[in-house]
Amino acid sequence: MSNTFYKQTDDMLERFDLVTERISTIQDDKELPEKLQKFFNQVSDYIMSVLPVMRKAINGQLDARSLEECRQDADAIFAIFDNSRYEQSFLCPTYAVAELGNQVGGPLSALFYKLTDITRAAFAGRTDIFTIYCELFVQIYGECQLESDDKFRRKCIIDALYSFEHDYCNLFVSERIISMIEPDYNFYTNIIMKSDLFNDKYLYRYGMYVGENELKIAAHLRSLPHEEVVAMARTYVEGYIKGFETTGKDISKKETVCVEAPVGFELMTREAIRLFHDAGLAATTRFGGTTSRDLYSTVPNKQCVYDHKYDKAYVWDKGLADRILEVTKNTYEKHKEEASVHGGPAVIMTFGEIPFEPKNKEANAKYTEKQDELNVYYMSEASQITNQYIKGEERSFTIIAYPIPEIGDKFEEIFNETVAINNMDYELYKSIQQHIIDVLDKGEKVHVTGRGDNHTDITVQLHHLDDLAHQTNFENCVADVNIPVGEVFTSPVLEGTNGVLHVTQVYLGELGYRNLEMKFEDGKVVDYTCSNFDSEEENKKYIFDNVLFKHETLPIGEFAIGTNTRAFVMGQKYGIADKLPILIAEKTGPHFAVGDTCYSHAEDVPMYNPDGKECIARDNSCSILRKSDMSKAYFNCHTDVTIPYYELGDIIVITADGDEIPVIRHGRFVVPGTEELNLVLDQNI
Repeated sequence: MSNTFYKQTDDMLERFDLVTERISTIQDDKELPEKLQKFFNQVSDYIMSVLPVMRKAINGQLDARSLEECRQDADAIFAIFDNSRYEQSFLCPTYAVAELGNQVGGPLSALFYKLTDITRAAFAGRTDIFTIYCELFVQIYGECQLESDDKFRRKCIIDALYSFEHDYCNLFVSERIISMIEPDYNFYTNIIMKSDLFNDKYLYRYGMYVGENELKIAAHLRSLPHEEVVAMARTYVEGYIKGFETTGKDISKKETVCVEAPVGFELMTREAIRLFHDAGLAATTRFGGTTSRDLYSTVPNKQCVYDHKYDKAYVWDKGLADRILEVTKNTYEKHKEEASVHGGPAVIMTFGEIPFEPKNKEANAKYTEKQDELNVYYMSEASQITNQYIKGEERSFTIIAYPIPEIGDKFEEIFNETVAINNMDYELYKSIQQHIIDVLDKGEKVHVTGRGDNHTDITVQLHHLDDLAHQTNFENCVADVNIPVGEVFTSPVLEGTNGVLHVTQVYLGELGYRNLEMKFEDGKVVDYTCSNFDSEEENKKYIFDNVLFKHETLPIGEFAIGTNTRAFVMGQKYGIADKLPILIAEKTGPHFAVGDTCYSHAEDVPMYNPDGKECIARDNSCSILRKSDMSKAYFNCHTDVTIPYYELGDIIVITADGDEIPVIRHGRFVVPGTEELNLVLDQNI
């Protein structure tokens, strides 16, 4: 698979040969204390396990491998992530600190984790990336030999990591941007479009982990009639196009779309890329690896990823943040024409993995309070730069989700039901949801309560409608940017929105939460807790890091009522409610999002429902600050928390005169015209 973006050079090949030759001799060295030498030996072993793939790529031999050779290469490389082996390796910060001490254990474990990126480099034939990682390793090895005190060794290690991030961010940061907007960055696209997708060999060409999920989903898609796969792709592509239409954005200005998809879905992804091409959009694809965006696969060890989540803390400071922002700005400026015609992402998500509740470990890197503040600053600045070149008021997106085999023995049934849910009747739901909106628009507030073990009790303040004939507070969301159909939503007025949101169990961003509770005053989080850990301090830190994303508080950016009762029943019938992605879970009950509004960076773009009414609830008292201070307007996060129907009590509209109009009573819709939504619930009690 060729890559027109990267060209091999003799100079880089010479550096590659020199550094890999040096690493091959490390096992013979006896210069360091035994345990420290053991670390460098283990890492050099890992590099040597990847090196054969790099050499095959250089010689153009990777595509000639047999399926068995592909599996052998993958087994050798990814063995380090096996649970039993990980806990006893220096890749695990806890083990590294126990063996090497507090001074150097953590930073060296972070180095090891960073070096695992050479796998991506090897399979892509990127001798430049492979070489600079190896040179970093050899540099730190040499400096550890020069210093005999761990305090000074720590400084050398961190200084080297800092210099690496600073000096090479021009490569890594710019490439992330260019690969999103430039179709000629085509290595991964070529795998999808040119491989024999009926031979599992292609799965091993990315350099990502290939497990049972990837193998079985590829096999399942092969078993489907071709027209069904095309239909899945068409739903996905049409959702993207509808997203532009429903938001009044001109898709004819756009030339590229970034396709984000899981490994194993290539039969569908290939058809989607062809359909995008027919619609005048060239697809871009880029590497994601262990993230659920871009091209990605199952994470071989989630605890490992969690353990290294904050490794950047070893080097993160204002100088590095500003350097990365500078490179981001310069890259966009250099490629501003390509950026201006980029339409945004089209995402295929997966769900069904066993919910993951991480273990907090003392040895893991942690941000300081100052670094937390820096993260907020950096995300705000980076978002503003991106929005300057890929304008929020002109771009769109779509997201669709499918289960993976890990979901259980009834995978095929669940998959087929998900396909059906993704293709539910657009017109039917448009009509049903309009009945709900008509009632909601009569109110100035909405009161939401839980039942049973759920003690939600929150009142949502709505925007004032000056012209009921032409204005609405709620968007009638059918299948466009968020597939499947099934919600009406608004951006509440923060002032006057007060109360408690509680769910007994929820799965957010691949992390599980038990008894998640957040208290709001004037629409902002003032307190929060959960019951994941024994100590309240750990529970609060877990939410602070992963729901508030290190903000001291966040506003409610969205209040919505999910109407897809069929999706809810699927979750209950198959016992997979805790595995549904937020994309589907948010349609299975009312939900509240903390963070930015649904109209982030596009608040000034008029939004109209199918009935012609304008959705005027696009701003709140935070987002409106963009007119005076952009850094205070956005939080660069939006996390939905859904109350399932079986935990839901009532949703009551309160009018200006104090009248109460029910939308839901005891978890059932009571608005005339919504009876269809209850049928599936009542039939599956």
